[in-house]
Amino acid sequence: MKVVLATTNEHKVHELNQILAGLVEELGLEIVSTADFDDLPDVAETEVTFAGNALLKARAIAHATGLPTLADDSGLTVDVLGGAPGVFSARWSGSHAGADSPRADKDRANLELLLEQLADVPDENRGAAFVCAAVIVLPDGADAYAIGEVRGSLAREPRGGNGFGYDPIFVPDDQPEGARRHLAEYTDAEKNAISHRGRAFRDLEPTIRDLLSGS
Repeated sequence: MKVVLATTNEHKVHELNQILAGLVEELGLEIVSTADFDDLPDVAETEVTFAGNALLKARAIAHATGLPTLADDSGLTVDVLGGAPGVFSARWSGSHAGADSPRADKDRANLELLLEQLADVPDENRGAAFVCAAVIVLPDGADAYAIGEVRGSLAREPRGGNGFGYDPIFVPDDQPEGARRHLAEYTDAEKNAISHRGRAFRDLEPTIRDLLSGS
């Protein structure tokens, strides 16, 4: 059974195959990206919630392909900023990095701006969370979503090379004192085990099974 993941990022397809490995094997799923299709709509993320944006993408792709579609939207919420950057996490620095800049440049601009905004915030008030909404939409319009979250705090300097976005400054909770790592220092397997995206899709997994088994 072919299922579309609403992304052109093949790394995310690989990651989701790992997160949903049991379900992929059980149902014989083939998860493909939107790069496998021509002339798909470019969906603007105009909603103000993670679930709203993920549903926008999934509904458009399910309608265009006629296939069950998975999507997610995620970002960083900072306590002292009232939940910002939130849905604007990927474009927090606006056009400072240039509209056509590589993703790494945009990530760096976002991270540097956030660190500057938090420069005077004491360590005890630097709590934050990564939040993800994972959704499934069927061509007949049936849909469902789940929210995953991982709590942590924001360091003052980036560290680690295995991550992107705000991973280098995010320090997950529930780590032993004296051995606290930044998320960008986790292996892929460690990250999938605790990540907001992993938690969201694992929570959605029983619903995905039910919907696909009946489709």
